[in-house]
Amino acid sequence: MEVHTRIDTAPRPKRKASAFGASRSRRSSREIFPRILTFCILFCLWLILSGQYDVFHITLGLISCTIVTLFSGDFLFAGPRETGLIRLGFRIAAYIPWLLYQIILANFHILYLVFHPKMMELIDPSIIRFQSSLRDELSLVLFANSITLTPGTITVYVSVDGDFQVHSIDKKSGEPLPGEMETRIIKAFKED
Repeated sequence: MEVHTRIDTAPRPKRKASAFGASRSRRSSREIFPRILTFCILFCLWLILSGQYDVFHITLGLISCTIVTLFSGDFLFAGPRETGLIRLGFRIAAYIPWLLYQIILANFHILYLVFHPKMMELIDPSIIRFQSSLRDELSLVLFANSITLTPGTITVYVSVDGDFQVHSIDKKSGEPLPGEMETRIIKAFKED
């Protein structure tokens, strides 16, 4: 009894790149770019805030920022936003000087309240409730944190739907909410 085995010696045709493979490579680049941007932001903050530029501290910063990026690299730029991350970063960077100016003004207002002879009469704490027109989660977080960073106001509650509750130390601190701060964040995120 003979056993015949057929051996195919003809060259196999090369497979074309499938749409799945192409979308997979595009998807991986979509996932890696936000992580690289997150790492760069974290490392720049590390350099600015540490103030130490020797090899030990820079290496420690690189290691720390890498670990944070690996575990929570999709936290800053979560969602389907693939394009315009760099422009968004520049628009947010343009918002920061205005926010710092507001923080300085609010600090002087709190200083005025603290040293005023009728301080107890001027301080009138209250909870302000308002509905924000912001819809993106990152813009809501930036708005809530901007309110909290401004002395005299603290964001107590914010929902995904844009419902805000803010504690204000006096009427003047709570008057401008949502106001110009929200408008500037809408411009930064191009929300209409």
